[in-house]
Amino acid sequence: MKEVIQVSSLMKSYANKKILDEISFSAYQGEILALLGTNGAGKTTTLECIEGLRKYENGEIKLSGQLGVQLQSSSLPDEIHAKEALSLFSKWNHTKFDKSVFDALGISEFGNKQYKQLSTGQKRRLHLAIALIGDPDIVILDEPTAGLDVEGRVALHRLIKKLRYDGKTFLIASHDMAEVEELCDRVVILKDGKIEYQGTVDELTQNTQESYHIELKTNNKMTFASLKFSTWIGESKGYQSYDIADLNQGLAELINIHNANNVEIIDLNVEKVSLENRFMEIAKEGIA
Repeated sequence: MKEVIQVSSLMKSYANKKILDEISFSAYQGEILALLGTNGAGKTTTLECIEGLRKYENGEIKLSGQLGVQLQSSSLPDEIHAKEALSLFSKWNHTKFDKSVFDALGISEFGNKQYKQLSTGQKRRLHLAIALIGDPDIVILDEPTAGLDVEGRVALHRLIKKLRYDGKTFLIASHDMAEVEELCDRVVILKDGKIEYQGTVDELTQNTQESYHIELKTNNKMTFASLKFSTWIGESKGYQSYDIADLNQGLAELINIHNANNVEIIDLNVEKVSLENRFMEIAKEGIA
């Protein structure tokens, strides 16, 4: 696959404190790559270096293609109308705005409103539309669905997937792990200015000894000191919690031991370890 974003040994410091410590990663044509990390991990600094908005001390950044950017925080003049803003940016870019993108983002609903009259979600949609003017090959989105309602979020995800299938590459910074799991092919996780993990979501969620979390509510409280396939975690709101690696073995063990002790299982919840679970583990302790 063709590399369209190449970041090599990137370093950036503020007041002698390293914010980015020789990070390296790539994004490929037609890929959606997520850049993750807690506040202060270096996500926005990395994006700003790639966008050319911030200088860096060492390293190299290579982009293959035209770049479109939706910043985490941006603004337009209060009096400008949404359609006027699109027309203005289209003229600056010597291009016509793609009407299918206009329709997909629902801008016709508020195109005649002044910027100051728009809701937060409408402003985010307008900023994304501006980022897509000029038909860029690479699109950087910093918290793209912040402030969007459910309808706007669904429309945005649908558009991103369509553009990805058309060959565009997306680099997304997001705190929404459900969004990342739905959209992204791979993730890069930053911690203290270094890359703690890069790979697919599936690889990350499977890279753990405990793959499932089980909660049981029973008619009599039971806890077990020794279990072969399950690890007792604790009790919350009347549910006993267990972590297990193998769903079949762990679930069978719990059911059998409750049956053997004449304890009735009233309710059962099974949850696969999610990206959010693994992300929080990495943020707190790092990855083995």
